[in-house]
Amino acid sequence: MSDEFQELKRLTGDAAAETVQSGMVIGLGSGSTADMATRAIGRRLAADQIRNIICIPSSENTARLARALHIPLTTLDEQPTLDLYIDGADEIDPQLDLIKGLGASLLREKVVATASRSVLIIGDYRKLVQQLGERSPLPVEVIPFAQQPVTSYLEGLGARTILRTRDGKAVITDEGNIILDCYFDEIADAGQLGQAVRAQPGVVEHGFFLGLADEALVAMADGEIRRLTRP
Repeated sequence: MSDEFQELKRLTGDAAAETVQSGMVIGLGSGSTADMATRAIGRRLAADQIRNIICIPSSENTARLARALHIPLTTLDEQPTLDLYIDGADEIDPQLDLIKGLGASLLREKVVATASRSVLIIGDYRKLVQQLGERSPLPVEVIPFAQQPVTSYLEGLGARTILRTRDGKAVITDEGNIILDCYFDEIADAGQLGQAVRAQPGVVEHGFFLGLADEALVAMADGEIRRLTRP
């Protein structure tokens, strides 16, 4: 990734970390952009700019990063309601509806986001789309046992479906599932499509995050941080 986009990610991560206040319960997102926010939160803690926060990570990778930064962690069993969840997105539409999941953490991310009073999304201008599905596939998390019937079902909905792999092996999520990346020619109604996807046994979750984001901090090409709110 170019230095330009790394810098834009850093800018949004820093801006998101500035919204964290002492005493909050914070959800930590997953992926390269969310990691920037986690690192910035760690720096603020180390500098004693914020105190007594406790965080819930949305993936094992995020948990490892947070521990390395000495960020206190908890669980949803202990803190079922969060003040704020900070995460990235793969696509952001004008209504602040999202596609997430290219980092394979969509299930835990959606659980944490749903448990949060406020959801703040961060990213750069490349993530902005007019309609979901313009640039990214829709990730669908599936139990391995159901791979073939779910694949056939999704193709019946109009998807071109590809099993996500890395180094020739299926990517396995933190919950032990696989990811099917679904490419649609057009997604006219994300809500309706999401319901249809979830209707098939074996589907655990999809990457539509609809009605969850409250705000987004988006770094533009010139470095300006644009704050977007749900209409």
